[in-house]
Amino acid sequence: MDWFTASEYWLSRQALTRGVAAVYLIAFVVAARQFRALIGEHGMLPVPRWLERRSFRRTPSIFHLHYSDRFFAAVCWFGAALSAAMVAGAADAVPLWAAMLLWATLWVLYLSIVNVGQEWYAFGWESLLLESGFLVIFLGNDRTAPPVLVLWLSRWLLFRVEFGAGLIKMRGDRCWRDLTCLYYHHETQPMPGPLSWFFHHLPKPLHRAEVLGNHFAQLVVPFGLFAPQPVASIAAAVIVITQLWLVLSGNFAWLNWITIVLACGTVSGPAAAVLPVPTPPALPGPPPWFTAAVIAFTALVVFLSYRPARNLISSHQAMNRSFDPYHLVNTYGAFGSIGRTRYEVVVEGTDEPAVTARTQWKEYEFKGKPGDPRRLPRQWAPYHLRLDWLMWFAAASPGYAESWLGPFLARLLQNDRATLRLLRHNPFPEAAPRFVRAQLYLYRFTTPRELADTRAWWHRTLVSRYVPPLSLDDLRYRSRSGRR
Repeated sequence: MDWFTASEYWLSRQALTRGVAAVYLIAFVVAARQFRALIGEHGMLPVPRWLERRSFRRTPSIFHLHYSDRFFAAVCWFGAALSAAMVAGAADAVPLWAAMLLWATLWVLYLSIVNVGQEWYAFGWESLLLESGFLVIFLGNDRTAPPVLVLWLSRWLLFRVEFGAGLIKMRGDRCWRDLTCLYYHHETQPMPGPLSWFFHHLPKPLHRAEVLGNHFAQLVVPFGLFAPQPVASIAAAVIVITQLWLVLSGNFAWLNWITIVLACGTVSGPAAAVLPVPTPPALPGPPPWFTAAVIAFTALVVFLSYRPARNLISSHQAMNRSFDPYHLVNTYGAFGSIGRTRYEVVVEGTDEPAVTARTQWKEYEFKGKPGDPRRLPRQWAPYHLRLDWLMWFAAASPGYAESWLGPFLARLLQNDRATLRLLRHNPFPEAAPRFVRAQLYLYRFTTPRELADTRAWWHRTLVSRYVPPLSLDDLRYRSRSGRR
């Protein structure tokens, strides 16, 4: 069945499947290391309480059957171990049906986590990983040549990621149209990286050129993915280069990396021949049952693509939205609007018995988000610091933190170990503070002259009180009375 398979994409399949497995590995490790404080039985947004108000139909998850922190941790670490095995090539060492079962297991486990993750998992790259993970179930292994239909579906996914991001920008903030968004973006993005200060201080004409290059990469290049080779491979290479540029300029979890993986799945064998890679093995044709499964999967994706495709052409385009609880075919986009100023919520505590005008407050340091002005932002991506990201949203609007900020502060007042592990520094290692508060600061990158004089990467100015000084009793009273 020459029309059904394409052996020249053997290397592309290897890159796509093992790349998705690597991202799965990171995602499961992130979940294992952070869930107790975020969604555990005693977390800020406990899974058991969430499941009481949700049906399996609305939020399909194995945790409807049973939840405990021990079981959740077992799911995460089993998923991480299986992902590592798939990175090492386990899928090629077993029969085709077994490989599909292993990929399906990873997808079910991560879907189960995402669907109980609440605000902490409301990011587009969760849906992107799940959609990619479901797609690779049908890519096969070394027991058969790569199916052409699934390779085209991977291009359709990559097209939606890139073209959707380009359209949301052109329809959104005016600065994308007048080419000035990068005057602000590197400074105001959710979590700057170690090079963001330098990107911010590039000449403005280069910033405008960056925006033009972004529009070309996201609005023109994606159509080349559907062109004959080598045009499709060239389009994929342009996407990889632009994604690596984004990797250097900030921290966006695994969004850029999984986009790179999808682009690698577009490169054909001849285009990849310049690399020192093994010669593709002689791959047999697919068994009839596999052909039927791929055709059925393709028909399902075509059917489910109607709403995402309609969203792309809509003047009211939604960004990062799933149209079904299984996250099978989604719509994507990023940074439809750009902030001109950066605000940060700074959390502080004191162990003094009463709050006065002379109270000495000590600041909690987060791992990724800006805090100490002298601390250079770190590179965390593709690892995802979920609390740090939500703190950025909280600074933009208190409404984003309504459900979890109170429980977070309460756990600081208890020196909760799981919560403190999410932070870089606990200023109260011996005993919990008696009061905590949150202050809203305006942050901006220092100028080169200021950096030379003060060795500070940021300049910050107090704007207002964000949360007044609260004790644990205050927070308990607020919780009982239904106040934030």
